[in-house]
Amino acid sequence: MPDRSTEGMKVRRAVLGDAHVGRPEAAKTPLDEAFQTLITESAWGTVWASDGITRRERSMLTLALLAALGNFEEIPMHIRATINTGASKQDVMEAFQHVAIYAGIPRANHALKLAKQTYTEIEANDA
Repeated sequence: MPDRSTEGMKVRRAVLGDAHVGRPEAAKTPLDEAFQTLITESAWGTVWASDGITRRERSMLTLALLAALGNFEEIPMHIRATINTGASKQDVMEAFQHVAIYAGIPRANHALKLAKQTYTEIEANDA
């Protein structure tokens, strides 16, 4: 059985980047240590580490699910992660179109607004 914590941290850093992952790791306290372990082992060490679908596809699914469920605060983070997963702007738009049809236009509209803002920030930082 693979070490889900080690693999999870490896995948988490590959997808989100060292700087992003380093912040919660540096701020970890006894209060949230078990939660951070849960995220690393389950989301990153099990789901994202699976080779059943590509990271590009996982990005698209994750963004669609976040938007559909109204978990908008994580959308910018996962838009930034598309740089590492290979999901294009068009891929993201396709995912949000599915959200519009199956979960509602207001959620997809807000997710798209966040995506546009995040892409603008990314492009400004690259300039």
